[in-house]
Amino acid sequence: MSWLEVLAVIAIIGFVIYQQFAGQLQRGKRVVLLPAILTIIGLLNLRGTHMNSADIAWLTIGAIGSLVIGLGFGLMMHLEARDGVLWGKLPLRGAWLWVALIAWRVLIMVIAAHAGAHLVASTTPLLFTLGLNRLGQAAVIFPRAMASGIPFAPEKDGRTFLGGAFGASDRDGNGTGRDSFDADLGRRGYDADDRSRGGYDSRDYDRRDYDRRDYDHRGHDRHGRDRRDSRRY
Repeated sequence: MSWLEVLAVIAIIGFVIYQQFAGQLQRGKRVVLLPAILTIIGLLNLRGTHMNSADIAWLTIGAIGSLVIGLGFGLMMHLEARDGVLWGKLPLRGAWLWVALIAWRVLIMVIAAHAGAHLVASTTPLLFTLGLNRLGQAAVIFPRAMASGIPFAPEKDGRTFLGGAFGASDRDGNGTGRDSFDADLGRRGYDADDRSRGGYDSRDYDRRDYDRRDYDHRGHDRHGRDRRDSRRY
């Protein structure tokens, strides 16, 4: 890995740390797909390099540690609903996880160098282990979001990643959905029981009202009685 690539990885880590502590809307592609892409790119960087048995062993150990720390990120992340979509923020104590991740990587590099795993001791696996760490976080955040029923924030094209799994099909392009529909029913005077029955039943009103078809244009019914006597029906 060149120094330019190393600087790019450092910039990515810095940007991720800033976003986590500042808090941000959780978009599905960023939470799930981006870590997968980073991991694949990291694997491609490793392909074509010569790895001995020590490299394979310590690369595996380092990858497992990065993945486990990523699971810790996912568990510690504070998730809540903001404007009906998922929002997350890492508490300040989460800084210890970043310290642990960096310390783990340095430890693996030192041990790998003494064990003859020169590839693992270099900066080449950085992108791969970072991608795995983010995948570990996603592996926890995704089921937590599913359990809460809070959909991911819409992408730039307005679509929600795996929106159907969260019931986002009930939402329209303006971000409104079944909740706003129920609220509108409430403003129009229907109570919760009406909504649970799916609204009013027009047949109830028809049974309590007269049949206007029985009246002609002069206000009399077909039996010749005046319309004002309709209260007897």
